[in-house]
Amino acid sequence: MRVAEYVNYDAVGLAELVAEGEVTSAELQAAALEATQVVNPQINAVVETWPTDDEPEPGSTPLAGVPFLIKDIGAAMAGRRMELGSRLAAGNVARADSFLMRRVRRAGLVTFGRTATSEMAYSITTEPVLYGATRNPWDLERSAGGSSGGAGAAVAAGVVPLAHGTDAAGSLRVPAAYNGLFGLKPTRGRVSMGPDLDELFSGLAVPGSVSRTVRDSAALLDQVRGPEPGDPYFAQQPSRPYTEEVTHHPGRLRIGVLPQAWGGRRTTAPVADALAHTAGLLESLGHQVEEAEVGLGADWEEYVLANAQLFTTNLAATVDGLAAAFGRPVDSSTLEPATLAAYHYGQGVSAPQLIAALTIRNRVSRSLARSFDTYDILLTPTVPELPAPLGALAESAQTLDGLGWIDTVFDRSPFTMPFNMAGTPAMSVPLTADAETGLPIGMQFAAGYGLESRLFRLAGQLEQASPWTGRIPTVWAGNRTGH
Repeated sequence: MRVAEYVNYDAVGLAELVAEGEVTSAELQAAALEATQVVNPQINAVVETWPTDDEPEPGSTPLAGVPFLIKDIGAAMAGRRMELGSRLAAGNVARADSFLMRRVRRAGLVTFGRTATSEMAYSITTEPVLYGATRNPWDLERSAGGSSGGAGAAVAAGVVPLAHGTDAAGSLRVPAAYNGLFGLKPTRGRVSMGPDLDELFSGLAVPGSVSRTVRDSAALLDQVRGPEPGDPYFAQQPSRPYTEEVTHHPGRLRIGVLPQAWGGRRTTAPVADALAHTAGLLESLGHQVEEAEVGLGADWEEYVLANAQLFTTNLAATVDGLAAAFGRPVDSSTLEPATLAAYHYGQGVSAPQLIAALTIRNRVSRSLARSFDTYDILLTPTVPELPAPLGALAESAQTLDGLGWIDTVFDRSPFTMPFNMAGTPAMSVPLTADAETGLPIGMQFAAGYGLESRLFRLAGQLEQASPWTGRIPTVWAGNRTGH
């Protein structure tokens, strides 16, 4: 299969070609590797590839035979490196597959490489010292987002139609918004974090994906969802596959709109215009749309403080474990300034402070849950501004302490993190683009705990009403041209 043909299919479409005998999985892998070789020198999204002789049974699953990439954190693959985007973990090799990786294999996806992440997944831009900056395929001088920026850039540029990522504060939804993709953060407990972890970042982080079509993300979640032995909690399984939900009408939904973020960060004009366009589209589809007031259950300062304490204590434990395992120092030779500052901050958080932070998490969860008694869906911008220029956070990273860094990251992405704290599903949908720059703008939709089905139904309707796949760019010649 020629690359020019390969990039026009989504994952489900490629799997159908394999099932029908029109192409082999090996031919798809060759196309994916060629696509990597062509675009990766420009976007720096894929940090490593490896040969594979996997030949899944054609048609055995809706994704069998499709090339796949895993993020450099959150999916351990036996015998392959997982370096967390950090010099501290350089050379780290996974001893065994994580439960998620086992299910990826069972889904028939052929994993041939890993994508870039910000160090320890600790930023909304992907510019680690270890790998260098990942560039946005829409504008090579702008960020691809983070921390799953490598996944976002690789999918947008046509390397793969679907890629793994993780989301602890918007790390899937921000790259989806920046790169013009569909990105879903599942419900807490939907996908197992085992066997090495019961939860990540005190339950704030979950695995998920970015894709060019809604059905691809639905198909992957169908394959990887469900509990594993020893999981401390899990979300109730849906009544039917998510791939079926994509084609079902969502009904008339009550949608509450939050045009401005908690914390005071103002939504910029291009994003506000995109939000108004989205509200109009929803109304034209028969939904009830109105501006909403949704409380966090905490003021912004105590909310940021609680998140900083949760993030940095978890980071400190991870860093100490890696330093001991590799015999490396914890200093500027192994960690970037923001990560090092957050590590030191986390060391100073006491056990009672950590418990108090978990209490804030509970208050936020309860407060947001009550909003879903009034609304079926909450709509916000995914981020309040267009994709940031590369280096926009560099000065802050050099000068701030751990709390200041978290405050800066949340200021840049104030809409996404509350749904991580609440554990509810949320998706970013690329419904429009900025008229002046052509840069994509994502809209975030959130639903109540366990209600991914509702999101997939709405996303399927929106995709039909306002198709976005034709706008996805490629960078074959170093410029923005459509597939």
